[in-house]
Amino acid sequence: MGMKRKKRASRRRGWLLGSSATQVICISFVLLIALGTLLLTLPISSRSGRLGVVDAMFTATSATCVTGLVVRDTWTQFTPFGQAVVLLLIQVGGLGLVTLTSFFALAAKRRMGFKDLRLLGESVSASGYSQATDVLKIVVKLAMTFEIIGMVLLMIAFVPQFGAEGIWISAFTAISAFCNAGFDLFGRFGQYSSLAPYVSNYYVQAVIMFLIMAGGLGFMVWVEIGEWRKKRHLSLHARMVLLFSCILWVGGAVLIGLMEWNNPKSMGGLSVPGKVMAALFQSVSTRTAGMNTIDLAACGPITKLLMSVLQFIGAAPGSTGGGVKVTTFAVLILTMRSVAQGRDDCVIGGHHIESKTVYRALTIIMLGMVAALGSAVVVYYNTSDAVTVIDAIFESCSAFGTVGLSVGVTGQLNTGAKLLYMLVMFMGRVGPVSFAISLTSKPDDNKRKILPVGQINVG
Repeated sequence: MGMKRKKRASRRRGWLLGSSATQVICISFVLLIALGTLLLTLPISSRSGRLGVVDAMFTATSATCVTGLVVRDTWTQFTPFGQAVVLLLIQVGGLGLVTLTSFFALAAKRRMGFKDLRLLGESVSASGYSQATDVLKIVVKLAMTFEIIGMVLLMIAFVPQFGAEGIWISAFTAISAFCNAGFDLFGRFGQYSSLAPYVSNYYVQAVIMFLIMAGGLGFMVWVEIGEWRKKRHLSLHARMVLLFSCILWVGGAVLIGLMEWNNPKSMGGLSVPGKVMAALFQSVSTRTAGMNTIDLAACGPITKLLMSVLQFIGAAPGSTGGGVKVTTFAVLILTMRSVAQGRDDCVIGGHHIESKTVYRALTIIMLGMVAALGSAVVVYYNTSDAVTVIDAIFESCSAFGTVGLSVGVTGQLNTGAKLLYMLVMFMGRVGPVSFAISLTSKPDDNKRKILPVGQINVG
């Protein structure tokens, strides 16, 4: 009997670690969401003493997937214990459960096998398995450093305003901003107010923007930036992330500013510096963070569509953010340029990009569009008449991009729509292709056959 139990345990472990690193990462998120749901349903977690299972699961999913969409205001609904649970889910979800468990395993001097390294490499987006452990240590150190710096800087503003409680608010806000989560504790100024009370506080906005940018660039990019003095060289990946991130930040700010400059319901009543800051903050936050200083529901339909696109694109690979990722967007744009030039291949920065990378980018974007637009259709037909098509698209892109910005649709969701958004948030966090792979078995490369070339006319 003992031998049979060992064999069954061995088979379970083999399935967990041997089948697919992607599957293990997805399972780790599911387990974390389940634990968070259980903790948030405890009477000690909510001020009312009770929270429905669906709402608790939605909150746990949103926090674990670092989204920020909420059906209950974090400060109004949750006790300090419940807020701590949400923050823990944000931290673990932002860095990844696999990343943190591997870090503690290394700290305990436990030797990691090849399967563990393969899983870790997938989790931290390391280019090689041997590089994974070194990157892991840097990832955790970087995260802690940025979050502590952000907390200290925010304490300068929040401690004088809130007293000792300002320390907790600073810590919560810093971790939420760096992890691009969008949760906040400013519901005391009005439910779901986010950072609207600080629309004229440029210091707070600047600190939070810095944290959002730091978390959204991706840990591998920061590793290369840290090694710049030695190598005087950045990889093609890092250059593409930095270039297209800057283009989207600045371009988004200019367009948002132009479209909302004279809108009295959003930023029209602000001073000129206030409008510039609000436009820049919203452009940065819209990519993945989910914090807002202006009333997004009052923005024009074209502005909402622009923000939907920014939310859909998301942050960089290996970052705390979601979406299809900025490098995927870059590959798509540059592939379109190559096709327009009559080229058969995609060239970026003097480098030829492999066809499988282009295929993966196109697949990610198409699956993402199906998830975002498909969920938007379902939500549109399952909410009140006050919800427009644009609002449904905005909210669904926010869920898929794990952003957390809302124009008021999430609060109107029925149980079925909430469950759908949980799935969309999960897909956005782990990636649409990774999500699809986790549901299927990995193809055997050895069984692939060489087939004749087929010709199909397109366009």
